[in-house]
Amino acid sequence: MNEQSGTHTGNQVTRSAAHTAERTLGTPLGIHPTRVLFLGAGELGKEVTIELMRLGAWVCAADSYAGAPAQQVAHERRVLDMANAEALRALFAEVKPDIIVPEVEAIATDVLGEAAATGIQVVPSAQIAAICMDRERLRVLAHEELGLPTTPYRFAGSPQELCDRADEVGYPCVVKPVMSSSGHGQSVVRSADAIEAAWIEAQEGRRAADEGDVSRVIVEALAPLDYELTMLTVSSSAGIVTCAPIGQRQESGDYRESWQPAGAPRQVLEQAHGIARRAVEGLVAKAKLSGETGWGVFGVELFVLTDGSVLFNEVSPRPHDTGMVTMISQRLSEFALHARAILGMPVTDGHVALSLRDGQVAASHAIVVEGDGEAEFGNVAAALADPDTDLRIFAKPEVHGHRRMAVALAIGDNEADARARAGRVADALDITVR
Repeated sequence: MNEQSGTHTGNQVTRSAAHTAERTLGTPLGIHPTRVLFLGAGELGKEVTIELMRLGAWVCAADSYAGAPAQQVAHERRVLDMANAEALRALFAEVKPDIIVPEVEAIATDVLGEAAATGIQVVPSAQIAAICMDRERLRVLAHEELGLPTTPYRFAGSPQELCDRADEVGYPCVVKPVMSSSGHGQSVVRSADAIEAAWIEAQEGRRAADEGDVSRVIVEALAPLDYELTMLTVSSSAGIVTCAPIGQRQESGDYRESWQPAGAPRQVLEQAHGIARRAVEGLVAKAKLSGETGWGVFGVELFVLTDGSVLFNEVSPRPHDTGMVTMISQRLSEFALHARAILGMPVTDGHVALSLRDGQVAASHAIVVEGDGEAEFGNVAAALADPDTDLRIFAKPEVHGHRRMAVALAIGDNEADARARAGRVADALDITVR
């Protein structure tokens, strides 16, 4: 299926080397617009698309279904199975992008490598995308190469091997497929009797994209977790900087609330900043070895334990769900920062500063809708009566079961106040699925 909402008449920009600074930008019909292709067109991609278009880039948004949020605003759109290597190659040949931005994980990553080899800029790089989609490669890099603190872990390729590795890390433990996201395929195992069920859950929840009939799994010791932090970390032509830490609340592996800045002791914040920088520096170094830039926003996920120690968990090589709070907490949101970085513009400490007054905290509240059909939002005016609140409705075409369809934003005098205000926006909405 091929859908277009515009016609390209300009010429493709000459490929730039990894060290080249910012790109030439213009109008969609000009002869020098930078052409950006999104692989995945969800709500995060929509915000980055808007920011890129504000800076004069031409954008095409691809996804597996029509009407995805970013497709509603991009210059052109495509619908395809991005895990299909031949379909992806054909898309690249047709669109002729200068920059490819992977926004989902169900992508034929080998084709990204092929594109990077021709001089196309893959964000943040083809190698980083492949590493971050594979928990095994990422954990080996983080712990064994970079020396970052993590939970004790092992890998397994069969139910029997999983049983042996679980014995080594101890019970209770967490089992995850090496390729999955948002908690899919994850389970907590409290005894050897539950190993077989955990193996099956991992196989059913894995990312099914060119990984064979069996997915390897990671088994981790269940850490005495106190809370989690997200450190948005930006790699640009000016180097690496970090945003203020973001706190979060999850349900079943998916974020439900986030707030910034997260209240944490100074020692915890120092550890968090250090681990985030080292993780992104390590990934960017890999990108530069292969001639790529490594530019973009990274969402570094951290565990804070009950004793105050901080552990590396994972990293998302793109804007993070919890970072939607930056749409109200920072002058430049994570999406604006991502757009600037990938276009070669410098991002410094001043660019990532909070726009809040002293003592204020910002919060986001994910609005998850349940039902089967189209979601309609009513009572929006009343929901936004508080001038320190805002709302983003993603306009996804349908919901089947549970789906995140919007996010409420708020500023408060403290964390509790901000979270309560965002929650009241969500509660005041009249949402009908029909």
